[in-house]
Amino acid sequence: MQILFLSHYFPPEVNAPANRTYEHCKRWAQDGHDVTVVTCAPNCPDGIAYKGYRNRFWPQVEVIDGMRVVRVWSYLAPNAGTVRRVTNFLSYMVSATLVCSLETRPDVVLATSPQFFCGWAGVFISWLKWRPLVLEIRDIWPESITAVGAIQNRSIVCFLEWLERVMYRSARHIVTVGHGYRDNILSKVDVADRISVIYNGVDLHRFQPDEPHPGLLHAWNLDDKFVCSYVGTIGMAHGLEVVLDAARLLRDQGRRDVAFWLVGDGAQRRQLQERCDREGLSDCVVFSGRQPKDEIPAILASSDACLVHLKGCELFGTVIPSKIFETMALGRPIIMGVNGEARQIVMEANAGIGMVPDSSESLVEAVTTLADNRDLAIRLGQLAREFVTEYFNRDKLAHQYLDLLHVVAGIEARQEMPSLTVDAEQDSLSTESVTE
Repeated sequence: MQILFLSHYFPPEVNAPANRTYEHCKRWAQDGHDVTVVTCAPNCPDGIAYKGYRNRFWPQVEVIDGMRVVRVWSYLAPNAGTVRRVTNFLSYMVSATLVCSLETRPDVVLATSPQFFCGWAGVFISWLKWRPLVLEIRDIWPESITAVGAIQNRSIVCFLEWLERVMYRSARHIVTVGHGYRDNILSKVDVADRISVIYNGVDLHRFQPDEPHPGLLHAWNLDDKFVCSYVGTIGMAHGLEVVLDAARLLRDQGRRDVAFWLVGDGAQRRQLQERCDREGLSDCVVFSGRQPKDEIPAILASSDACLVHLKGCELFGTVIPSKIFETMALGRPIIMGVNGEARQIVMEANAGIGMVPDSSESLVEAVTTLADNRDLAIRLGQLAREFVTEYFNRDKLAHQYLDLLHVVAGIEARQEMPSLTVDAEQDSLSTESVTE
């Protein structure tokens, strides 16, 4: 098959959409398929092109692990500020559409969110090429930006919601990364016969249980601490003010043995770090900024527990953060600050302890429970690894996705749509077929 995949984000960027696209496309290319990924010059989250890349009008083409990667021009903007980011999204939509109009006609077009206008680029290209579109939804937009107050003008929101419905109806098939996303989409458009759920997964070879790295801990002054790490974007939706509030409570309780390690960057990092310094919390809250992708397994392995958190609004209860699978694969317990299906997965796996989103008291209770009972933390980590190995193997999920693409493209057609549930025995996790 010739597969054309549109993704605003792609390695060397290290966020979840970049990783998911790369991991799937790499496996499809290894299976002998012709995979082209159309993306931007890597620049997230600072809005500055990474070393070795130029943001130019003429596409930059490279081959990565068998994939042909075409990087188009876009208006680069940091991961902050609504107007500049929307301009960034729109410019990618235009550039990707123009460049793809000159590409060889594929068998199937894929487009993934976030962001919203990447999906619309897929719609335009599927029209131009007369080829079916598979729309991958990893973020409910525009609801996700209105939930954090980024856009409040009701007229604009209504227009975007209309565009959202048209986009869904234009796709031959929709893939979500969890049932919460699926249910949200079905509440807006009647596409039940062409929507599936394919979960995120993890590369079990890359993410394997490992001992802590003393040198890494020492480099960040985390020796002799119970380390609770947060690895990922530090943005408006993630509500990491709760970490600073919890750190202050722990300090007031005289708990100097617990530290929070915030690894990543985003729109809220500077503000949180300034507050941390102002309140004298730097001895128990460490900001290490964005780290190379290859360092993430060592960081997780050097953590005693890992925090997964989003603000407690209803919409974020549909999200399944991909980091839970990487954490589970490394055998580390999760402090779960996300409601909905993501919490259900972690709790069913006995892979961690739940906390109330946005509650510093709940976070303190969870982290001290694990800090005071290291055997419990180890046991939860072992169960996490066992569960993710059985149900969320990236190799298996990538091949299930490929089965779906064959059906949509009309290649090797089958009598019925392949089952895309993770496993027949996982009915307690899902009652339908195929969100993040």
